[in-house]
Amino acid sequence: MKKYIQPDKNTWSTLMERPQLEKNQLDNVIQNVFQEVKINGDQALMELTQKFDGADLNDLEVSMDEIERASEKISEELKAAIQLAKSNIEAFHKSQLIEEPKVETTKGVQCWRKSIPIEKVGLYIPGGSAPLFSTILMLGIPSKLAGCKEIILCTPPNNNGEINPAILYTAKEVGCTKIYKVGGAQAIAGMTLGTEIIPKVSKIFGPGNQYVTKAKEMAQQMGTAIDMPAGPSEVLVIADATCNPAFVAADLLSQAEHGADSQVILLSDKESILDQCMQQVEEQLKSLPRKEIAQKALENSRAIQLDTIANCIEFSNAYAPEHLILAMEEADAILDSIQNAGSVFIGNYSCESAGDYASGTNHTLPTNGFAKNYSGVSIDSFVKKVTFQKLSAEGIQNIGPAIEIMAEAEELFAHKNAVTLRLKNLENV
Repeated sequence: MKKYIQPDKNTWSTLMERPQLEKNQLDNVIQNVFQEVKINGDQALMELTQKFDGADLNDLEVSMDEIERASEKISEELKAAIQLAKSNIEAFHKSQLIEEPKVETTKGVQCWRKSIPIEKVGLYIPGGSAPLFSTILMLGIPSKLAGCKEIILCTPPNNNGEINPAILYTAKEVGCTKIYKVGGAQAIAGMTLGTEIIPKVSKIFGPGNQYVTKAKEMAQQMGTAIDMPAGPSEVLVIADATCNPAFVAADLLSQAEHGADSQVILLSDKESILDQCMQQVEEQLKSLPRKEIAQKALENSRAIQLDTIANCIEFSNAYAPEHLILAMEEADAILDSIQNAGSVFIGNYSCESAGDYASGTNHTLPTNGFAKNYSGVSIDSFVKKVTFQKLSAEGIQNIGPAIEIMAEAEELFAHKNAVTLRLKNLENV
């Protein structure tokens, strides 16, 4: 983790760069995967699973027997933890189920909007280096609350062709309708194109590495919607003299251990705080089981001292982090200045892990600067907002003349005529 002291603003954009694979390499790999799945369907998925995951499969679909046996393989303590998280996530997302009122814009003209669930959604759950069963809670719960009829889940198997039991248990608990043993870009291709066994979905959700993110971009180009560009995980911490350096280090490492292409950024107005936090990072890193992964992520990470906390916030807003931690006692005082972030963690006890698992907010968030124009997953992600309007005879009489004038000005005379015919009809009543 490299340290920078009061870097010139002209260099900030360089310091904000995320680690990336070479673009042509990514494009070629993903295009080949989609082409293979398009031509050979399930057979291609099995061959790609053998190639990338080392699993020799006879069937892509997880059986009911496998799902039932999974419950026996995890502890009651873990089940209780999952249920607590599930309860909090449900409570937070239920608050988003709002029925919008009908509005009379003019006498006789009613307008309203209704949320209609997307019927068939696909959830991608990473499971390679870490089985992210918590992401099932974050995607499955709002999709079920929204009323989606089919909830398809894809996740990579281990080299024995098995899915982590916590993933299967959680998928059953949230109501996933089908589960498939396929991961990576090939899972995205399968849900985008549809195969003999995997249905084509209308929208794909879920985080992943750069290959998965690029595959989701291709899915979008092919007419399947996606939640957002959600790639490698990242965190930015703003720490002042009131922070706890051990807490800060733990938060930085919690993101670094996600993957070698993750990134963590530490900002402070005091160099001494950077030094204390970086020392803690080195100490805590030694005992991490995933320290090699975290160490690679730290090579792409930065500790930066700027002259004021205000400048730290300015840097953060320009970086637009997936997770923003305000490691300070008086964090509430600066909340109004936060413009761009996927999710914000306020104060020394609000660790990012809380949002990842059990506080109730959603952890599927925009990365790579997309927090400037995307929101995290919510109930709204799983519905379409359809507008309705109903005009009475009085309503068309009230706004019809304005419509005629506007349509004629745009030289759209069929539009004008649609109103004129109705108005003349009313004259004869």
